[in-house]
Amino acid sequence: MAKSDAFFIRAKVSQATASNAFVQNTIDLGSYVNLGVSKSTLLRVHNIATQIIDESAKMSGPYKTGNVLNIGYQLTTQTQSALVDLTDKSVVASGRYSVALGAGDEFFEADTKDMMAQDWSKGYLVGTESLFLGMAADQNSDAGAYDLCVVLECTLENATQANSVALALSQS
Repeated sequence: MAKSDAFFIRAKVSQATASNAFVQNTIDLGSYVNLGVSKSTLLRVHNIATQIIDESAKMSGPYKTGNVLNIGYQLTTQTQSALVDLTDKSVVASGRYSVALGAGDEFFEADTKDMMAQDWSKGYLVGTESLFLGMAADQNSDAGAYDLCVVLECTLENATQANSVALALSQS
């Protein structure tokens, strides 16, 4: 198989009852990534779009009245028990989102991106059968439960010596 047409993978992780605990969901790539056979297939992520929304009011998002609510999120190739930084070789992308509700009911938002949305020139090559979408916050949200949703724009390609070396270098 040569490079495939682009397709989209969608995933969500929910922060139930506005908790600030680390939560994570698995994104199964088993039907895309195929390793160890005569023609191995790899996944290339070209773009990632993120959305943080209130679970019950999709037009809203999480907030904290009078304080800044900081939410961190990440997409990794290995399961995690907490947020990690970009020196962790399993990190595909991560981001930070800060929001507050002022005394006059005005929102202040700052999407402090560290890598998500990324600026890759050739995409991010993935050779694992799962990705892990996780998030945590520094305090509970006053708005209740909220979701982090992602859409990944991807293509498939055959494993070659060149892209196998690139994959190994990016995760070593």
